[in-house]
Amino acid sequence: MSPGDLEEVLKNLPLSKDPKILVGIESADDAGVYKINNELALVQTVDFFTPVVNDPYIYGQIATVNALSDIYAMGGKPLTALNIVCFPLDMDKAILNQILKGSLEKLKEAQVSLIGGHTVIDPEIKFGLAVTGIINPQSIITNAKAQIGDRLILTKPLGMGIITTAIKGGLADEELVNKASSIMNTLNRKTSEVAIDVGINACTDITGFGLIGHAQEMARESKVSINLEAFSVPYLKEAKEFAEMGVIPAGTYGNKKYYSNSVKILSEIPFFLLDILYDVQTSGGLLISVAPNKAEILLSRLQKESSPEAAIIGEVVEKNTHKIMIEYKN
Repeated sequence: MSPGDLEEVLKNLPLSKDPKILVGIESADDAGVYKINNELALVQTVDFFTPVVNDPYIYGQIATVNALSDIYAMGGKPLTALNIVCFPLDMDKAILNQILKGSLEKLKEAQVSLIGGHTVIDPEIKFGLAVTGIINPQSIITNAKAQIGDRLILTKPLGMGIITTAIKGGLADEELVNKASSIMNTLNRKTSEVAIDVGINACTDITGFGLIGHAQEMARESKVSINLEAFSVPYLKEAKEFAEMGVIPAGTYGNKKYYSNSVKILSEIPFFLLDILYDVQTSGGLLISVAPNKAEILLSRLQKESSPEAAIIGEVVEKNTHKIMIEYKN
């Protein structure tokens, strides 16, 4: 659902007041955290969606990596997963078999155990997982602790919503499909481990609300504003080409409509790049807020160990009338 529709649905709900909920639905964070004791808390999330590529095996991989990402963004360790399956009654069951095989490969890579699932007959395929992990309550990373002066690092290139729309329209060649799939089915596990080791202030993963949407949530929850250096943002060059052709997913337009009031454009920016900044992402990278004296150290390690296209894309500044400010200088 679009952020606006979701906000309307969730308003006025009688949310739980359990004091053991350390991070809950009202925080707009990536996963929920529930305290077990002073040393242990559960980190829980759920995510599923329709196919973004035509290969069912790769689709299963991407959906799994995407679901696990919420746990990594919080600094947690995923342990178990439950499958969520919607599948047409008259479709070849071998397709579902391949989806599940792709998923299991990524769960094995992440050292996560599949312990069950649930299936529903549906005219359209949907697949994803509910994931449970663990974390020390004193070590939770949220999107609410970005500090003024922090540098912002994005670890994967943008444009996946545009690319997957092109794939669905039969416009993407095999090389591009393979390139995009490789990015989307790369776990954020090592990236999270490196970030934790260096020490960071805040983090979120970039998914359906796009870079601007998730950065806006970080700014709001941290009570700061964010300057984005648009020229430094990594994206797939093919996303530029398709965006200029008007191949834009509906969700990207929804993000632009909802978030644009909190955004100030400081200098002229190409229309295609603005679309990419708002673009809905599937299994995107992490947006990390890190102290300036650690930024280059973290960037160097990320580029060497997990995220070769990671880049510093902005800075956290004092709160003002706009949560996000975008500048374009080359």
